Amino acid sequence: MKRRDVIKNLSALPLAGAVLPLDSALDSQPRRGESAQPREIDILLKGGHVIDPKNNIDGIMDVAVKDGKIARVERNINSTDVAQIVNATGMYVTPGLIDTHTHVFVGSEQCFADGWLSIPPDYISLKAGITTMVDVGCSGWRNFALFKRNVIDRSSTRVLAFLNIAGDGMKGNELLAVGGVPTEEDMNDMSAQMTANAIRQHSGIIVGVKVGHFRNPIWTPFDRALEACEIANVPLFLECNLPQWPLDEILKRLRKGDIYAHTFFSGAKGVLDENGILKDSVIQARNKGVLFDLGHGNGMFHFDIAIKALAQGFKPDTFGSDLHRPSVMGSMRSMIETMSKFLNMGMSISEIINIATWSSAQAIGRPDLGNLSVGSEADIAVINERKGNFGFLDTRNQRLQADRRLDAEMTIRAGRIVWDLNGMAGSNL
Repeated sequence: MKRRDVIKNLSALPLAGAVLPLDSALDSQPRRGESAQPREIDILLKGGHVIDPKNNIDGIMDVAVKDGKIARVERNINSTDVAQIVNATGMYVTPGLIDTHTHVFVGSEQCFADGWLSIPPDYISLKAGITTMVDVGCSGWRNFALFKRNVIDRSSTRVLAFLNIAGDGMKGNELLAVGGVPTEEDMNDMSAQMTANAIRQHSGIIVGVKVGHFRNPIWTPFDRALEACEIANVPLFLECNLPQWPLDEILKRLRKGDIYAHTFFSGAKGVLDENGILKDSVIQARNKGVLFDLGHGNGMFHFDIAIKALAQGFKPDTFGSDLHRPSVMGSMRSMIETMSKFLNMGMSISEIINIATWSSAQAIGRPDLGNLSVGSEADIAVINERKGNFGFLDTRNQRLQADRRLDAEMTIRAGRIVWDLNGMAGSNL
């Protein structure tokens, strides 16, 4: 073989440790232990504690997967004609988790849009039981096609998006300013109609509109984002790091189904007043149907606020992690780590799974996700609750002493095992 042919063949190989897309040619190969003959069931998860809030299931069940879909959820499914049996005894079997607040438009620029501050979704999601991630505002109508081509279409994780009202998304720092105006603050490039057009063109992938990182006191970006939402009939996602807009006014303007992010942090935009009591405007907003996203991030989650809010019955509607490069390396780490924090602050596992699955699916207008209904795509997380001596940090370096931690033992995406922490699907030597 000639040298140039060797180089060509080597260049076609996947990188070590890379997660291949589900439509990879490798997917056509039989799974471990699978015969060439079709079986009645492809994967059977036996004896796990199934939590499926949509279908009011909370107990010991088996889950059968066939042709990438949920085939059966029943007690004691016969295992005589099964390609792969997984013993899930002592573990929770749940719908694939949904992270509603991420930044995954990764690239080479010094920003979030096509930038190195974002992070490839598959490197974090699958090993944390997350099968769906929602990028929040990294792309706008001008560069969504690039985001889709470079990230969405190449990821095993299902990647959805809130589209930024700014045409170029999160390229808003001064180093990338055009004519002295950071691009994310250029109101000349905030088109409600073009944003709505992009949403209609990519219906189901783009799930809403995001506004944030705008420092001018006028309400033009909010108004245009809301106009785009009304044209396309999608929710607005608003980050609270907007010092110029009063919280009471923000919450008054938000509609039922709109999402307010970065819920549990101290300061003027947090949900508690100076006495640690839920603000009246927060209570009124929740009563009219405004949703509250966790938005942990690298600076926006404080244990003392969360504990006081939970004691008053105020829980997040979604566990959005605010995933990006700094938060992964900081105290956030992944959404399942955040779920562990709430478990140790007193929330039940059933409440936590509901927020991470069915509640999140409804918030993004994708009721086909976040459930184990027969016929739905087989996105499944197998979660182990470990007991021991653990510690968790918030973004002010406050430590929560804990005795429980949630780990994703296995992740199944569209009927394929894509993460197997302890080799449960492997063959014994």
